[in-house]
Order: sequence, then structure tokens, then C-alpha cells
Amino acid sequence: MNALFAADKPAGASSNAFLTSLKKKYGVRSAGYSGTLDPFASGALIVAFGQFTRLFSYLDKTPKRYAATLILGAKSETLDIEKITEIAKIAPLESCEIQRVLQSFLGVSMQTPPIYSAIKIAGRRAYKLARSGENVEIKPRPIEVYEIALADYSHPFLSFECAVSEGCYVRSLGRDIAAALETDGALKSLARLSEGKFAYEGEKFLNPLEFLKIPRNEYLGGFGDILLGRKLAARNFAIQTDGEYYVTNGEFLVIVEIAGESAIYRAGKMKLN
Repeated sequence: MNALFAADKPAGASSNAFLTSLKKKYGVRSAGYSGTLDPFASGALIVAFGQFTRLFSYLDKTPKRYAATLILGAKSETLDIEKITEIAKIAPLESCEIQRVLQSFLGVSMQTPPIYSAIKIAGRRAYKLARSGENVEIKPRPIEVYEIALADYSHPFLSFECAVSEGCYVRSLGRDIAAALETDGALKSLARLSEGKFAYEGEKFLNPLEFLKIPRNEYLGGFGDILLGRKLAARNFAIQTDGEYYVTNGEFLVIVEIAGESAIYRAGKMKLN
């Protein structure tokens, strides 16, 4: 079975454990997800069954929208409630100051991801290195905050919503917001509301063609060539400009890349349900 949908991962379960439960629920063997959610986090998780797992890198998943609650004064290695070591008592803040700080994060900036993250360092996951007590250094990387707004402030709990680019860690954003307010901070809760147009709608199966970020192309040589996996030439496509495209006859879907005079299969024949 080929399927693509947004599921609602509950807090307290790893993304892998949640995927296992979905595989049992639907009776499928081949399945995957895009965009790991931390165990303490909840919300929209893009899931694919069967051949549609090949599509993850071609889906439009930006912006990512989150709702988060930050504990001001809390110190945590994981930047969330998992490893809080102390909570300092700080004076309440003015709402206007919080608003000013939040707005200062709009736009492009450099962000250092958490050491407890799935980023690979010399082939090993950062969180595994951190848990084993090894020194972890992760270089800052560019991220973008498209929107950010204060949702509620009940000292020391600061709730905000944001829309961010891929690669942005909201745990790091919470840390940096707290630092700009001259204190420590750790997330009490985190919920992913959506990724691009992907939002939880009761695990409704979606048409992948509506969620691809690459343009459609037409193969003029007869779709039978594609179904048989024959070698393709760029001259036989309606668009011959270098780049990645999806091609479909309404029943099957393939991803191809045009490079010079050649056309290369990037994701082979997938049946549309």
C-alpha cells in the first residue's frame, strides 16, 4: 500500500515507536516518517507507506509551525524538561519586553542546534555522543523565523507560536529567547502544528502530487518507456532545463533529473492509489 498522510504523534513516544504502532495499525511493513519529533514533543508527523517513502526529499514542508511553552530560569542540557538541573527564581518580566525580544528573532540568523539532537558528527548521532559523556561541538547554521508571537505569559511560563524554516530547532530558539531575556530557559512542551500544507486531519490519505515542491514535466516519448525503465533523453521532455521534475500519467509517478542531454531516474515508478 502506498500512502502519504500527517499523523498526530503523542507526547512521551519516540517517533520510531509511534511509526511502529502505525505499521501495526495499518498492517504495513514498509513505512517511514519525515522530520523527527523529540519524545517529549507532540503533533504533526509526515508519514509515508510503501513506495511513497521515496518522496520525502521532494515534499514542500516549509514553513514548520510550532506552539511551545518555555520555562524561564530553567537550566537543562537537553533544553527541555528531560534534564532540568535547576530552576532559578527570576523576577516577572514586562509583556512589552517579551514582545520586543520575540520580534528580534524574525528573519535569518545563525543557530546552534542542541547537543541532544539527531545531527550526525563523524557518522554518530550527537545525542548518543552526549549521553555517553563525550564532548559535542555543533557548528551554528543558518535558519529563518518567518513568524513568532507571544501566546501567553504566566510567569515563569512563556508560551509562543512560531513559523520557521527546515533545520530550525525550537528548543534552541527557546534557549536563545531566554538568553535574550537574560536568563536560562527550557521547553516544558512543544507541539508541531503543521509542516507546509501538512496538518493532522485524522490520518487522511493525501494526494502526493499536491505536496511536491518540484515542477511537473511531460515526457513526449510515450509513458511506456518510463514504465519499462528505459533510458531517457532530455530532448524527449517538454521542459529540457536542468533540474528535478515529477512526471505522471495519472496512474504512476516518477521523479527524474535532467542534466545536460540526459534524464536520470531519481525515484522510480510509484503507483498512485
